[in-house]
Amino acid sequence: MGDVALENDVATAGRPASKKGRDRWRSVAHHSLMTNFLPPASRRFVRRLAAAVAAATLACSPSGEKDAAPAESTGAATVPAEAVAAIDTATLMQHVRVLSADSLLGRLPGSLGEDKTIAYLEGEFKAIGLAPGNPDGSYIQKVPLVGITVDGAPSLTFAKGAATTTLKWRDDFVAWTKHVDATASLTNSELVFVGYGTEAPEFNWDDYKGLDVAGKTLVMLVNDPPLPDTSQFGGPRMTYYGRWTYKYEQGQKHKAAGVLLVHETEAAGYPFTVVQGKTSEQFDLVTPDKNMSRAAVEGWITLDQAKALLKMAGQDFDALKASAATREFKPVPLGVTASITLRNKLRTVDSRNVVAKLEGSDPALRDQVVVYSAHWDHFGVGTPVKGDSIYNGALDNATGTAGLLAMAKAYKAMPVAPKRSIVFLAVTAEEQGLLGAQYYSVTPLYPLNKTVANINMDGLNTWGPTKDLVVIGLGASELDDYASAAAAEKGRVLKPDAEPQKGYYYRSDHFNFAKQGVPAFYAEGGMDYIGKPADFGRQKRDEYTANDYHAPQDEIKPGWDLSGGVEDLRLYLTIGYRVAEAAKMPEWRAGNEFKATRDKSLGRAP
Repeated sequence: MGDVALENDVATAGRPASKKGRDRWRSVAHHSLMTNFLPPASRRFVRRLAAAVAAATLACSPSGEKDAAPAESTGAATVPAEAVAAIDTATLMQHVRVLSADSLLGRLPGSLGEDKTIAYLEGEFKAIGLAPGNPDGSYIQKVPLVGITVDGAPSLTFAKGAATTTLKWRDDFVAWTKHVDATASLTNSELVFVGYGTEAPEFNWDDYKGLDVAGKTLVMLVNDPPLPDTSQFGGPRMTYYGRWTYKYEQGQKHKAAGVLLVHETEAAGYPFTVVQGKTSEQFDLVTPDKNMSRAAVEGWITLDQAKALLKMAGQDFDALKASAATREFKPVPLGVTASITLRNKLRTVDSRNVVAKLEGSDPALRDQVVVYSAHWDHFGVGTPVKGDSIYNGALDNATGTAGLLAMAKAYKAMPVAPKRSIVFLAVTAEEQGLLGAQYYSVTPLYPLNKTVANINMDGLNTWGPTKDLVVIGLGASELDDYASAAAAEKGRVLKPDAEPQKGYYYRSDHFNFAKQGVPAFYAEGGMDYIGKPADFGRQKRDEYTANDYHAPQDEIKPGWDLSGGVEDLRLYLTIGYRVAEAAKMPEWRAGNEFKATRDKSLGRAP
């Protein structure tokens, strides 16, 4: 009998009714894996059959039996019930408690907190039974970082003729340098307002209009230009042109001496208190030129100080901002200079990504990988807020890291591994600019053209089940099809990000995979909470952003309910499992900004 015919027959076969019979049925199925008389193709089928039988028998268990958990089923590949059951609220909360405890000192890279975090993650992966993910036989990928701390409280001075104004550290501005040097300074550096600092030829947009700004300090607005034409810059959705990281990259490209971004809470997506958190040690990847090609000084100034600066220059902030939202905008020399000296404490550290692997079961596909990722790091011990100086990072991202461990346990619980291999990647220094994921993406442990998908977890739902799942960048790739089907099976729906202007797609680790062409999926839980008022989700999100985000107050709350997080994780499990079992790799949608990179990596003609 052919494999396909046999599979069809088994699908309609009767199942044993008693536990004893089911156990015998399961034992026979597993024993068949060891048979030597079957050809390789048949042996592979029998392995898949064994998993299906195990899932079917578990699904039919009488109520009250310990192993009676519903399998994620229908349509595509069925997730083994053992895997579904392995993700539970108690275990998830225990991981979150450990990872967000004061004893881990806020999980700062290069600190004792990192050492404790890495030891915990490595120990858990070993206890689960996963193999080391680094081909060198370890669970560790070293990530070389340089840590730079501004010493003291420097002042920033603006001058026009005899008139001067001095901005106060942290209250009015925050600045740093990426130069690996003891000092970095601006001395009477000419200020130029460059609008949004954007060069987008596909939109016929150039905020520099040929002006040579080398050696000058650029003043920029954050986010994209607010245009009524939704065909430009992604409409309300922030593009990468709007990200603060892009703005500083523009300073480097144009050989600017400095870059100062104007902070506006709505445009940035967070209050200035988040920026103030950058006064502690800042990390970057070590480059051959010690980052000397970057602008000497990078930073933010408050909206009030930006308005005062432009008034000093004889300009009106609102008028210039309106002008900057047009193609006709030209850079405006302000006739004002900036001066500041940063004295730096330097250290180099080898931070660590933690990597574990489950080998795929199909010899023809196991060299392809699905990567689950989450960042383990946070901000360590820093400036006290309301008397607390430990930045615990419970939601961001002890929950996501706990979810990664739960996912590892789920896959390991499967009677038969999926066809493709599964990699579990806990990355460092996300809070420093997605550095751990960036390092992995340019020095990958597994070829990116054989990395079929990335599923990233950054902040799980902590307030109970939802009817929906908010997908960041919904519509970008075929991974959304997998997610939509898995959600529908549970009576849930996918929804797009309600705040696309905040650019969340560019603010977590999946972005580095996407930049390299790997289809990447990232969701942020839902907003339509079951049994809660209609505005409950928005209320909780806004409370977190205002009070807890990147603050010491990001701790486990008394009312947390991780059942919604468990449901989301089970959905991510279904997505990854079906991708790992599918005949073909998922693709970016036509017209997506990352599709060309993927096509090139796969050797496709442009």
